[in-house]
Amino acid sequence: MTYVDGFVAAVPTANKEIYKKHAKAAAVVFKEYGALKLVECWGDDVPEGKLTSFPMAVKCQADETVVFSWILWPSKKVRDEGMAKVMADPRLEPDINPMPFDGKRMIFGGFEMIVEE
Repeated sequence: MTYVDGFVAAVPTANKEIYKKHAKAAAVVFKEYGALKLVECWGDDVPEGKLTSFPMAVKCQADETVVFSWILWPSKKVRDEGMAKVMADPRLEPDINPMPFDGKRMIFGGFEMIVEE
């Protein structure tokens, strides 16, 4: 069954175009190593919560926008093998393709799909 890696990050709003360029370059690498699809979404209606919220989870600042992203893989096995190759690929090293946001505040996880309609 399809496997999903999900990500939420706070990106400086001024870095939107830089972020898109970064994501497109990363997508090439992820797909080369087995990902089916990489989706990047720029926050448009992401309210601050009282107890929890996307902005709170990534400590989003006033000059930042929440980004919600996911990568679809054919299986967890393909994801595990592919992700190891992605992490070792020199095209995604910070000197070549630096992250245009604070990666320490990014949240992420792998998810087994249980309903796909």
